[in-house]
Amino acid sequence: MKWVTREYVHVDRTACPWLIKKFIDPDAEFIFVPVEKIEEISKSEGAIPFDAPGVKLGHRDGKCSFETLIEEYRLEDPVLHELAKIVHSADTGDTKSPEGVGLSAIMTGIRLNAKDDFEAVEKAAPVYEALYSYCKYKLLREKYKKELEGMSAKQQRDFLRTKMKEPLI
Repeated sequence: MKWVTREYVHVDRTACPWLIKKFIDPDAEFIFVPVEKIEEISKSEGAIPFDAPGVKLGHRDGKCSFETLIEEYRLEDPVLHELAKIVHSADTGDTKSPEGVGLSAIMTGIRLNAKDDFEAVEKAAPVYEALYSYCKYKLLREKYKKELEGMSAKQQRDFLRTKMKEPLI
């Protein structure tokens, strides 16, 4: 399926393609256009519009497009919901979240060093993979807090690495 969004990607428009390819549409093709071309390209290419003003898969009810996609596609993975908090804070400029501030800075750097939006999305994907792992690790530490007590740092690391391979749900 084709997906269309605004050009000059940053946080939400790098996070959404990662989410779409990994959890919604592994064969997704992305089109980046000026905002005024979204509707035209959506119709002519049969592309699903996202993260653009007035589209179903955009910002709504205080949520960023990443959160809207999770909601619309009923993605129940608790790790994605944790990651959505970081994406939301980065997308809204919330300076209270160190992860959000860091993600915004990293995506700015990626955008400035990429030749185009396609390269920026490609370079951003490993960042979201790493953040997904970070969020899962964080949730696992909370889930297994009692089991981790009394373990050495190495035992904790080995235990959590094993749990990282299992679904969290």
